[in-house]
Amino acid sequence: MRPARRHHIRLAVITSALGVGLFLAGGLGLSPWPAARSEQGTPAADAVSAPVSDPLAADITGLQDHLRKTPQDPVALATLGLDYVQQAKATADPSYYPKAEELLKHSLAVQKADNFTALGGMAALEAARHHFTPALNWARQAVAVNPYNSSLYGTLADAFTQLGRYGEAADAVQRMVDLKPGTPSLSRASYVAELRGDTDTARTDMQRALQDAAGPADRGFAHYYLGELAFNTGDPAGELAQAQAGLHEAPSSVALLQAKAQAEAALGKTDAAIADLTQAVQRVPQPEYVLALGELYQSLGRTQEANQQYQVFRAEQKLFAAGGVALDSDAALFEADHGNPQDALTIARQGLRTRPFLESHDALAWALHTNGRDREALEESNEALAQGTRNALFHYHRALIQQSLGDSAAARTDLTLTLTINSRFNPLHAPNARAILAALPSTP
Repeated sequence: MRPARRHHIRLAVITSALGVGLFLAGGLGLSPWPAARSEQGTPAADAVSAPVSDPLAADITGLQDHLRKTPQDPVALATLGLDYVQQAKATADPSYYPKAEELLKHSLAVQKADNFTALGGMAALEAARHHFTPALNWARQAVAVNPYNSSLYGTLADAFTQLGRYGEAADAVQRMVDLKPGTPSLSRASYVAELRGDTDTARTDMQRALQDAAGPADRGFAHYYLGELAFNTGDPAGELAQAQAGLHEAPSSVALLQAKAQAEAALGKTDAAIADLTQAVQRVPQPEYVLALGELYQSLGRTQEANQQYQVFRAEQKLFAAGGVALDSDAALFEADHGNPQDALTIARQGLRTRPFLESHDALAWALHTNGRDREALEESNEALAQGTRNALFHYHRALIQQSLGDSAAARTDLTLTLTINSRFNPLHAPNARAILAALPSTP
């Protein structure tokens, strides 16, 4: 499995909380659950997926019924569009995105002035499709209309983060916390700290988010992120405990099931990990889960089963692209590791143009490395780590680039740091990191 990429979760900005009850009040809320990584994000971040939600389906049905009677209701149109964005994330079905766009634009056509729900919805839609410059533009318009809506600052922060504008993202998150301290804002504050390598503050913020959680879904969300922090800092047993606690709160969460599987794989409980990942893929075939299952199979020498998952991953990437989603780091890393290095480079270059986030720099570094362009790769790898992020995969990539450039001392330093951060960060790459480190010449 790849290390978790929390930004996909952060991209699940707008939720089914914008259902019939909230649309009547013109509300705008944040999803308590991650979307696939796309993701990625979210912070995260992103995906991982929201649990398939019966309340969300009920909201959609109710809004559809309402719009049959009142087809020009701008808030209902916008809210249904937002629900379709969430449904796309919850089901890994990008065909909902064009439907969402049609509804949101219809809402704006009916009422352009002060329609912050539709403006925020367009920001969420563009972020979900990894079009972050348009997402930022829409979010700014929404904030200008309603500068006291905390959720809109979350949307703004997500766009700034994915565009590599970390200071502005931190400012937007702080404004969000000031307006409404709670699980959505504190989880973003946690991610701001994690990006700069301050995992202690990140953990403290998520523990506050857990304490402030309004209900089981928010508690499950906080447990998920506390688990990701545990795993990313080399504590898979801690992640397993958090995933189990989260599943007690939110037993239908596919995200927590995937987290449980990730921890089980790292702890050597491979049968349990395969069973849980298989269930996650069957319930919500997020590309991240499919790839994780394939890499776990490959690490066990089960090549045919791994290749089957990789074929599914490729097919899903085509579906997401057809749904208007811009492919970037995940697709680039997949091609670099399991496919065509030249395709990896093409995807990574385009990804960096549209999403100059640190993960895009890392993906381009690795794609350049697999194409034998290590001097350029080192520049991108350094950029990926410039914020101080403690990411085992990033350091592993830089170590192998340095090794290819003949700098054994630097490679040793980065490999040592890789395994210090998380010695079981990936079932394929972690064993390779240990083997390469053992084979490097001793430091004089």
